[in-house]
This record gives sequence, structure tokens and C-alpha cells, in this order.
Amino acid sequence: MKKVAIPLENGRLTAHFGHCKQFSFLEVNNNEIVRETLITPPPHEPGLLPAWLAEHGITDIIAGGMGQRALKLFAEQNIAVSVGAQPKSPHELVQDWMQNSLVTGSNACDH
Repeated sequence: MKKVAIPLENGRLTAHFGHCKQFSFLEVNNNEIVRETLITPPPHEPGLLPAWLAEHGITDIIAGGMGQRALKLFAEQNIAVSVGAQPKSPHELVQDWMQNSLVTGSNACDH
């Protein structure tokens, strides 16, 4: 089973990963979304989210943008990250991801 985290603003992917107000956690089994949970993250502190998401069993992240330090910290937690995704609903993004058709572009966060 995979567990995908998507940072949200107003129910859609936000470009500002570390400052999102909510995450959608989607559990995927046999290419099917079996559960979605909305979670409020802890207050933003540099380096906090990688460990926090790992504690929640996250295996993959779909993001609009993410800083280089965060990318490194997620790699250390064995969490795969897709950056540059477009602002869609969590279900649309995970459907695209499962079908290997997730469109990604440049990292919306380059600091």
C-alpha cells in the first residue's frame, strides 16, 4: 500500500508546500484510492515536515514546489517526491499519478 500526501489550499494543491494549511493523505491499494484523510499540519518550522509525514506513514508526496533542503530531507526518509504538479484536486492528482500521467513542470519553489 502507498500513502500519498498532498499540500492543500482551498481543497486544491498549493505551490507553497511548507506553509500549507492542510494535507490530504490518500491511501492507495491496487491502483485504487481506498481512503482520504484531511490533516492539519503542525506550525511551520524548517525541517519538521519530513519527520512528521514519515511518522504518518507517507510514502509519496505530490507538490507544486518545495525547497532543496526539504527534498533532501524527504529522500533521507525514503519518501518519493513529485514536484511541479498543477493545482488540481487530490483525487485528480493521485489518479494521474497512478496512471503514470502526472504532469510535472518546474519546481514552483527554488529556495
